[in-house]
Amino acid sequence: MNRVFMILTFAGVPLSVIGTLLHWSSILLFIIYCLTIIALASYMGRATESLAVVAGPRIGGLLNATFGNAVELIISIFSLKAGLIGVVLASLTGSVLGNLLLVAGLSFFVGGVKYKRQSFNVYDARHNSGLLMFAVIIAFVIPEVFSMKMDDADTISLSVGISIILIILYLAALFFKLVTHRGVYISDSGKGSVHEEEEPEWGKGKAITVLALATVAVAYVSENLVHTFAAVGESFGWTELFIGVVIVAIVGNAAEHASAVLMAVKNKMDIAVEIAIGSTLQVAMFVAPVLVLVSLLFPTVMPLVFTLPELISMASAVLLMVVISNDGETNWFEGATLLAAYTIMSIGFYLL
Repeated sequence: MNRVFMILTFAGVPLSVIGTLLHWSSILLFIIYCLTIIALASYMGRATESLAVVAGPRIGGLLNATFGNAVELIISIFSLKAGLIGVVLASLTGSVLGNLLLVAGLSFFVGGVKYKRQSFNVYDARHNSGLLMFAVIIAFVIPEVFSMKMDDADTISLSVGISIILIILYLAALFFKLVTHRGVYISDSGKGSVHEEEEPEWGKGKAITVLALATVAVAYVSENLVHTFAAVGESFGWTELFIGVVIVAIVGNAAEHASAVLMAVKNKMDIAVEIAIGSTLQVAMFVAPVLVLVSLLFPTVMPLVFTLPELISMASAVLLMVVISNDGETNWFEGATLLAAYTIMSIGFYLL
């Protein structure tokens, strides 16, 4: 499988560049871009696994989420510059739904097929649950509710204030988990899944280099992929909302998808859960607020105000994940439940 991904990478990246310069068919380019991103995501997954062995599951998962979300951040900044506020908000919604329901669901399902019962750090799960409830249900719902009684200027001011608070709390959460309380809350459930004598596939330097180079390549391909959405959407009957919530989110987060499932297959659920939930928290508490602040530099400013279907979908996903993950254990049926929820929401956004 690694050889297949290697061929796809070394063929896909040059073809992506050539096809872009020669203006090939949008549908053909769409297929090439998607396959190339998936292949590059496999390298990001292998690099993350190597770093996780060296640095631990928390830092490994955080690095994967950061590099994976860097792609989406870059795409969103270009979209903001073009004034595509709706697409950016839809892609943020898609990232939350994709990570909590699709990535976690696939990880729980695929891992659960191989193992009857899988465990992860219950203390981390409960800590993340509180942050998820705050970031999505409070910080995202409040602007929507209050903006009903505000003009545009006050809505932007509220969005900027909430964004600054979210970023500060996210940095505080990282400081809490990685510095002041690192190793304090250790669960017995996951101790047997990663052996201390395990050797990483790549050294620390090589893993970081591969991760960085793959991220740059994914960013380039992803930026060009965005330009094919209009033609592909018209060909397949996809709306702009569906493209933002489902297509952009799936392709933009391909790295997390591949990495989390790979970790689940190897029974490294601490890393898989950290990737899925950690990436969601990073999108909600860092990427979205940063985009609000960056939008102040452009003619069209983005308020932190989502549509009602987007808010209800995200809140439902958070509540479902909290209920499923708070016991620190999972199985294939819980994964199937998350995937079913994602499918129902995807159908809704497709028909909306």
